[in-house]
Amino acid sequence: MPTYLAVLYIFGGVVWLLMGGDVLIRGAIALSRRLGISPLIVGLTVVAFGTSAPELVVSLRAALLGYGDLSIANIVGSNIANVMLVVGLPAVVYPMVCDQRGVDGDARVMFLMSLLFVGLCALGPLDRLDGIVLLAALALFLLRAFRTSTSDRAWADEPEGWERVLGLPATPVMIGVFLVLGVLTLPLGAELLVRGAMAYADALGVPSSVVGLTVVAVGTSLPELATTLVAAFKRESALAVGNIIGSNVMNLVAIMGLTAAVAPAAIPVPAGFLSLNLPVMLGAAAVLVWVTHRSHVVDRRLGLILLAAYTAYTVVLF
Repeated sequence: MPTYLAVLYIFGGVVWLLMGGDVLIRGAIALSRRLGISPLIVGLTVVAFGTSAPELVVSLRAALLGYGDLSIANIVGSNIANVMLVVGLPAVVYPMVCDQRGVDGDARVMFLMSLLFVGLCALGPLDRLDGIVLLAALALFLLRAFRTSTSDRAWADEPEGWERVLGLPATPVMIGVFLVLGVLTLPLGAELLVRGAMAYADALGVPSSVVGLTVVAVGTSLPELATTLVAAFKRESALAVGNIIGSNVMNLVAIMGLTAAVAPAAIPVPAGFLSLNLPVMLGAAAVLVWVTHRSHVVDRRLGLILLAAYTAYTVVLF
């Protein structure tokens, strides 16, 4: 495939993923609100999983096509980009306050999930058993979230922040249309992005994992970036930070767990991951733990530091 065509595939895939992720998020949140699910659960699960839907379809498609290194690189790269880019860029626009109830505990859970993932990667390729372990960790995370929600009824009086941030379909018919469009659009975007990324890696002469850690990871993180930027502009930074934490957890245990469980072969851990990429991912997670537990704010200076660190990391990769 010519380089220009690979770039067009990547661009088209990102556009379709953005459109599919956007309508899926809106439809899922609207459905959740109609079912009376709390904002805490909506942010940590529905929105987080919705914004992680591009990572899910891209990782699954890559694994099924035999590009396991692209699959794992997409997840690790997305988690790095979610903190350094998706948190850093909106913080430059408007400082993000992270003092909402329970967010520090959620950040610590995200760090523990990251440690679990790194430990499994250190043991070798991620096989079906590793996928089951990650999915079990997902079940514990969801159980904790629902227990937190049912034991704390203060959410009943909270403003419906996601409605103000996103704008949601109002009728059951439109909710169904949004959900169907999202489900149909995401696989098409994933197909274009994976094939374009592999062709682009071949054209550049770099490993597919490098393209997965950068181009594909940023492309699949665009829903998180768009949602977080809008939340920052509308002064709903608490929602945005919760979304990033939930999205990172979903990437590691839900998406990587499901991908490893259904992939026809074990997913290899690319060379250099244990010495560079996974430590950077852990460091990014540690930054969120520190912010939510001690600092309680991502100001413009920290935002600029995160953006500079992400730029340096990308340069080192290439």
